[in-house]
Amino acid sequence: MDYKIRLGGDSSILLEFGDEISPHINDKVSLMMNAIKEEHIVGVVDYIPAFSSLLIQYDPRVISHYEICDRIYKIGVNNNEVKNTDKKIYEVPVCYDDEFGMDLAYVAEHSKLSKEEVVRIHTSTDYRIYMLGFLPGFCYLGGLDERIHTPRLSTPRLCIPAGSVGIGGAQTGIYPLESPGGWQLIGKTPIKPYDPYRKEPILFTAGDYVRFKAISKDEYYHIRELVDNKKYIMKIIEKEV
Repeated sequence: MDYKIRLGGDSSILLEFGDEISPHINDKVSLMMNAIKEEHIVGVVDYIPAFSSLLIQYDPRVISHYEICDRIYKIGVNNNEVKNTDKKIYEVPVCYDDEFGMDLAYVAEHSKLSKEEVVRIHTSTDYRIYMLGFLPGFCYLGGLDERIHTPRLSTPRLCIPAGSVGIGGAQTGIYPLESPGGWQLIGKTPIKPYDPYRKEPILFTAGDYVRFKAISKDEYYHIRELVDNKKYIMKIIEKEV
């Protein structure tokens, strides 16, 4: 597998697999991270995957820089082919009503489309989860149709409700927590990408996919009640990629 090992600091190394955003390169990141995890290297404390790189943090009191680089090199030699695998598609319900999609009209105007067309386009793609960051459970999704690319707000909002679905430039995503933000809000989901009281607090995994499904306000409140009562079962579809 082709990659470069860079010094990431006094207790980390950075594996670089390329300089572009693509599913193939991101697959290499996931393959390498999973292969390293399976080795259970004593001293490795965390893995942070990104679009085209993987940061590996380790305890230098347990394993040296030379030792970790040597182990990583051997793992890379034995895992040099990205194979077709089954990926999960998380079907995420979204209500695009004006109450939640306060910027949907602007996105439609900017794109020279109707609001209904924006929603149809937004829900017609399986978005790859390239990485998570910014907030716990926040997904950087790839694959937004160019027709609905929309600039961020010139002045970010100080408080965006958790669950808000937005567009920022060429990206779309879900705000997992209430936070400031500058993306154009087009809807809201009743599910929780991050829930500290859940067995697995972060719902999504890098390398998998998100598919948005339009729902009514009545459906939104019904699903939200199920989520709050821990009774909602998320629809997950298996896809070979």
